[in-house]
Amino acid sequence: MNWHPSQLPPEALEFLGERHLATLSIPREGRSPHVTPVGFTWDDNTATARVITFADAQKVKLVQKAEPAMVSLCQVDGGRWLALEGQAQVHSDPERCSEGVRRYAERYRPPKDRGADRRVIEISVQRVIGRI
Repeated sequence: MNWHPSQLPPEALEFLGERHLATLSIPREGRSPHVTPVGFTWDDNTATARVITFADAQKVKLVQKAEPAMVSLCQVDGGRWLALEGQAQVHSDPERCSEGVRRYAERYRPPKDRGADRRVIEISVQRVIGRI
């Protein structure tokens, strides 16, 4: 199925709230995509997915190099899966990072403190595909 992020069915929203990891796929210039496991959160009000990380992470470097980078974030559980596709940007703003940490702590567990090294990748989701 293919959905606009503002029109996700209830079962998709429920799935996005369950505690699962995902893969974040980021294009690398002239090479295969960089794929890494991540925890993420979904903000249905703004159609934004957030991934908290740190300044020196490879995913941060790749997104910044292509900013705004087109990425795919895919959550899988058995035969259920959703891929969130959109433009990603890295933010170091303390308020944005705090919001990312707060949401991550609600979905998973409180992350370790990274201080000024904390970054949040915000993905402005434009399309959702999958099977739920």
